[in-house]
Amino acid sequence: MNHFIAMNPQRGGNKGSASCLPLAEYDKLIAQPWLHDMVEQIRGGNDKLKGLMPFRCGHYSRFLKNHRSQKDADPTSFLFQTTIDIDDKELVGIAIEMARQLNCSDSIWKGMLLHLEYSARKKLHIDIRMPIGMTIEETQRAYCKALGVPCDESCFTPERILFITDQDSEIYRSPHWYEVLPQEELKRRRQAYLDRGLTIDGRQQQGTQPQPFNIQHSTFNTQQNVQTNRLSGSNGNPAVSHGSAGGYQIPDGLPTSGTASEKSLIAFDLFTESAGLKNVNIDTEGSRHSSLLAIMSAGASRVMSEEELRRVVAVKMPSFAQERDCQQLIHDFYEKYGDSSKPFSRDVIRINAQAEKQATLLTPNSSLQTPNCEDDYPAPPEMPKKLPKLVELLVSQTPDVYKPAVAHAIFPPLATHLCRTYFNYIDNVEHEATLMCCLLAGTGAGKNCVQMPINLIMEDIRKRDKDNLKREKEWKDEVTRKGANKDKRKRPENLVIQEIDADMTNPAFVMRTAEAQEHFLYTALNEIDQFDNLRGIGNQQFRIMCLAFDPGNQYGQTRVGTQSVTERVTIRFNWNASTTINKGIRYFSKVLTDGPISRINFCTIPEREIGAEMPVYGTYDDTFRENLKPYIEHLNMASGTINCPEAFALAQKLKEENADFARMSQDRVYENLSFRANVIAYLKACVLYVANGCQWESEIEEFVRWSEQYDLYCKMRFFRDAIVKSEQEGVKSSKRGPSNMLQLLPNEFSYQQAEQLRSDLGLDTKGTRRMIATWVFRKYIVKVEAGELYRKLCFLKKESK
Repeated sequence: MNHFIAMNPQRGGNKGSASCLPLAEYDKLIAQPWLHDMVEQIRGGNDKLKGLMPFRCGHYSRFLKNHRSQKDADPTSFLFQTTIDIDDKELVGIAIEMARQLNCSDSIWKGMLLHLEYSARKKLHIDIRMPIGMTIEETQRAYCKALGVPCDESCFTPERILFITDQDSEIYRSPHWYEVLPQEELKRRRQAYLDRGLTIDGRQQQGTQPQPFNIQHSTFNTQQNVQTNRLSGSNGNPAVSHGSAGGYQIPDGLPTSGTASEKSLIAFDLFTESAGLKNVNIDTEGSRHSSLLAIMSAGASRVMSEEELRRVVAVKMPSFAQERDCQQLIHDFYEKYGDSSKPFSRDVIRINAQAEKQATLLTPNSSLQTPNCEDDYPAPPEMPKKLPKLVELLVSQTPDVYKPAVAHAIFPPLATHLCRTYFNYIDNVEHEATLMCCLLAGTGAGKNCVQMPINLIMEDIRKRDKDNLKREKEWKDEVTRKGANKDKRKRPENLVIQEIDADMTNPAFVMRTAEAQEHFLYTALNEIDQFDNLRGIGNQQFRIMCLAFDPGNQYGQTRVGTQSVTERVTIRFNWNASTTINKGIRYFSKVLTDGPISRINFCTIPEREIGAEMPVYGTYDDTFRENLKPYIEHLNMASGTINCPEAFALAQKLKEENADFARMSQDRVYENLSFRANVIAYLKACVLYVANGCQWESEIEEFVRWSEQYDLYCKMRFFRDAIVKSEQEGVKSSKRGPSNMLQLLPNEFSYQQAEQLRSDLGLDTKGTRRMIATWVFRKYIVKVEAGELYRKLCFLKKESK
């Protein structure tokens, strides 16, 4: 499959010149830092830079002699694709959703979406495949009508250019964008134009009147092309299946059973307001499709089921609810975006809580109902029913309410058994299985549930540690008896002690790491603040957490004294810790954006109802130990670089799923946290793979996906707001160097222009008069007699020729 694009990749390049290049050159260009900076400056208000941006051509991949003009456009290079320009910022969000919906609809636009990107001014470009037989103008007009947006007639020109934005501005790309179409398809498309009396690239021939386009004759949407052009859902499958969705029949007319709840009706109104449709008749023909789409996009679909939304729409939009188009729209939206495992945005959480409270006030005897703060936030993702064998064994004696917490807590002690064992992540960086888990739960929630499984996993290591601790104590006793002037035996060799005490000091930690012979150190803390003993000078405990996760790290201390510890080591440190939610949030409050949170796997225990039955544990007997033993032996025997293709492919898939959700939610915090959450999930998959004798289980994929989603759920729930606040309050780095302000002003400028420039650069406008007085005194400028105008005497801008 070949892809060629006509573009000029130069900054400030000649607008009349466009070269035919492989699409790979476009990919190299959009990754350039200078292009990213340019886009940021334009979006910051520097419109002058837009004319200097590199550009691409939307309709042809080649121009004769690289001369971009209608006359020199090579008809044989016509791409049969065009670009829709959404120039109204308020329509961008709706247009994106509508483009996705049209791509999955039963219309001529099915599977036609090729590319979505934000333009230089954060508006929108939508690249689509043209239906067979349609011209550029016909395609643009018909697609804009289907989108429900105005059509920009300046976009019809064959030689049209589009300014290229950076890779962060790309929302979606089909593998068929700028593709050289197969010969059979090209022949069919060109013949369709010729049959209408047009040229092979769809242009009107001089002195002829083309036949009108008949939409019934458009036969381009083959099953194969639709399937490949379709946007993928979060599981990598098509967003909507062909025909009826998996056998699901779209209902006609109004729901036949049940009534909408008061909370859902209130929530729908709040989401209508959030979508900017307050005081608008959303049931008006012509706009009701896009109105309902906007309301669902605002979050209505997140807080109620598909069936419940149908009931609500029957009340709020009675005319539209009777049409099949309405039912199809609702079903397609839930089919594509109805993923209950993803975290809520803050707006959805706020509206959900607001609707809950208002509904409670309208409920009879509401004064007797006590609102539960836990209801304000959605429940965590549900644990899979089928688990990998090792996980199933380790949670088998745990009450159901505690199983998710235990399923996360088992990984640090399991990984501690690995030594000199490496796994290549998808970025080609070699990792060891560094896993750290922090359990955040309320007082009395049962945080001790993780202790027994950890004890059993660590039994063999503790037995060896006990022998080495005895050897160390004997040596210390001997040194103490001999006194200062007697010959002393050297410290014993092979003193590998992996489990360290919670109150260990920083020098002792360095010494234990040096003696561990590349084994992991491990500790289990009842409270997270027990880490403070490692604080040393300047919160070293947080530095240790960060370094432990980073491959090839270096840490240590240098001391003058002969009895002091002087070592440089690579930290290998796995741990479990438990704490209350508020205490955990306070503990990490000073390092929200410094790295520890993203490197730690967080889990929680949901709050039980008051008066709920006490959870009862099973028995950890010898049979349990015997069943666990083979897994521990597999971990102990592993060494070297271990390749697990299934874990590698899963990590790539999860990365894409996270990126897709980040693009949809536009949540920068979620995206940043997802990067290392994906590494943690990958390492868990690798640990399970090794523990199972390097045999992959199908249950590992679903479990690891759930584990990552649960980890991100906890991080977003407990830390997201604080991270956002910390980033907003922090000192933002400057996006510009020092500027010569006089050079930025025109050759003749007014006092108001100088004042505005100071304001734009973040300077106090009160200093404008003093600045101008200084420039006049230094003979940089001279005052023009008429009014408050000034003329430059230096840094004159060259007149354009």
